[in-house]
Amino acid sequence: MRGTPGGPRLHPVTRALVLGGGGVAGVAWETGLLLGLADRGADLTADLVVGTSAGATTAAQLTSGTGLAELYRRQTEPTAQVRELVPTVSLLALLDEMAARTEGLADPADRRRAIGALALTADTPDPAARHAVIAARLAGAGWPADDLRITAVDAVSGDVRVFTAADGVDLVDAVAASCAVPGIWPPVEIGGRRYVDGGAASTNHADLATGATAVLVLAPMQPDRAPELAEEVARLRTTGAEVEVVHPDEASVAAIGPDPLDPAVRAASAQAGRRQASALSLRWTRPAG
Repeated sequence: MRGTPGGPRLHPVTRALVLGGGGVAGVAWETGLLLGLADRGADLTADLVVGTSAGATTAAQLTSGTGLAELYRRQTEPTAQVRELVPTVSLLALLDEMAARTEGLADPADRRRAIGALALTADTPDPAARHAVIAARLAGAGWPADDLRITAVDAVSGDVRVFTAADGVDLVDAVAASCAVPGIWPPVEIGGRRYVDGGAASTNHADLATGATAVLVLAPMQPDRAPELAEEVARLRTTGAEVEVVHPDEASVAAIGPDPLDPAVRAASAQAGRRQASALSLRWTRPAG
């Protein structure tokens, strides 16, 4: 999965993997599903990987060179799991609050600024403690190449920021920014700007795969919690891209439970994702060789 470090690619992007947000349970589910596909001999190579929020963690881990079996072990074995901070606010309750705060705001940038304002005034854990959690998740991983794109949102301007290797930003900082759920985790300062979760703009940012001919989107959040995804997929298809989207199935939804930020559901979520892969038939994951 890992790209070649260095400058821009000299060949077109043909296959893109988009990893969406959905808490620590989303990281686990995505990891389990990818391992389940690999178990079946699927080809998971991608020219471009896009990560948002939980998907930023998965994307950074996946492109680090660490094998999927080891990444899965870190989700399912208690002694290998990262010690996560436990939020005091439910993610789904917070999403409802965000919806209330942004109701009536037609301009997407206005909505993002309202969410950013919530993040900047919220009582959240110590930024250093949160940064340590993200660093432990990545276990020393650095940018693999500029074919990894990590999304975040400027808390003040509402602008979407896409971090790549070319920016010279530490990967831990970029992933921490992408995972900074407003109202739960502290905004992350990078270059004098404060950033929050990329999900404040889009849960998946599938549109960043524009130009690819085949796109696979792993979307831990159900469609009603990621309404922008349908439009993003439609736009990709107008460019001729073949797009496939995978959401958690019924068993995976049950494993994830009502709060995807709960670290206690990681093992069950990863195991459910791995089982779900056995029932999938995806053109994107054609057998290797």
